[in-house]
Amino acid sequence: MILVLGGTAEARELATLLDAGGTRFMSSLAGRVARPRLPVGAVHMGGFGGVSGLRSFLLENRVSAVVDATHPFAKGMTANAVAACTADGIPLLRLERPGWSAAAGADSWEWVDDHDAAAAAAARLGRHPFLTVGRQSLDHFVGPLADRPTLVRAVDEPTIDLPETWTLLLSRGPYLIDNERALFVEHDIDVVVTKDSGGAYTWSKLQVAAERGAAVVIVRRGPAPAGVEVVSDPQAAAEWAASR
Repeated sequence: MILVLGGTAEARELATLLDAGGTRFMSSLAGRVARPRLPVGAVHMGGFGGVSGLRSFLLENRVSAVVDATHPFAKGMTANAVAACTADGIPLLRLERPGWSAAAGADSWEWVDDHDAAAAAAARLGRHPFLTVGRQSLDHFVGPLADRPTLVRAVDEPTIDLPETWTLLLSRGPYLIDNERALFVEHDIDVVVTKDSGGAYTWSKLQVAAERGAAVVIVRRGPAPAGVEVVSDPQAAAEWAASR
């Protein structure tokens, strides 16, 4: 059986391809989103209990190979997958969408290494920030942006109290560009803060930022796991999995 560590559009596309090809597989979702988009096929919800728990799961389910198709910033799960698969000699493939570093205008963005640096940059570059960094990272921004009329977009309710000056918008992509334009106008957005997630689902906000001359702050991805093959195409991942 193939285990697909999922939660992304690429993972759902891979599940569809594996299902169509008759490859036996199971997808795993971390369960951090209240109403996740589910892939076709069998799904394991929740974590594994660290590396030891994942190793047990792989053994008990006779997993022959693993495709790590988690979010580019889900570094904990990726690290656990590398450790577990290395320990037991199980083939591992990383399926990861390309980032935005080569996109038009990327050289004019402010690239930072972490959320603290992103918060400092946002405070310096604008008066009306737009945060699309995920609810789990918002605590880094509360201090520097507490007095700013800040728009926060997230899929689920944050677990921390937000400043009174902030506006919370619960929403899930993909986002239409005309809707993004209206949002920027309504909130007078002059700086966008996001992560280098890549893909098309949330690209429209960066298009609108360019149109309006708004600053963009991007949190860089960490390095790819050493010694693990990486592909960006779900079809390539499906062919790799089928051969295992």
